Amino acid sequence: MRIQTFLLSCALALVTLTAQAFDRPFPDTVKRGVMTPANYPAIIIDEKTRTLSAGARIWNQDNMIEMPSALRGSEFAVNYTESDSGDIDRVWILTADEAKRTLPLVPLKPPVTKPAPLPTPVTATK
Repeated sequence: MRIQTFLLSCALALVTLTAQAFDRPFPDTVKRGVMTPANYPAIIIDEKTRTLSAGARIWNQDNMIEMPSALRGSEFAVNYTESDSGDIDRVWILTADEAKRTLPLVPLKPPVTKPAPLPTPVTATK
């Protein structure tokens, strides 16, 4: 019985270590900045006051959700995304290793060209 408990404990420890060793995936539209928390729903990113969206989520370095009120009085290197209305909807507080990495370049979309106008219809006259 003791051997089974020991082996089970070792297996769980091994699974836990591999789960903590993954890189967090960030979306392609992520931006980088320095965040200073303010009175909710305000947030200061790169010395500009921004607004958190209604369903905004903030993940800490351990990839656990943080409440904005628990972050007061500190500056954090963050990745963040914006909603269509310009509010901040997702924030990831970066570890020291993540902050050292540069963001991948997002390929620019080719400009949309207008299609050529259709020729005017020709009417037959007699």
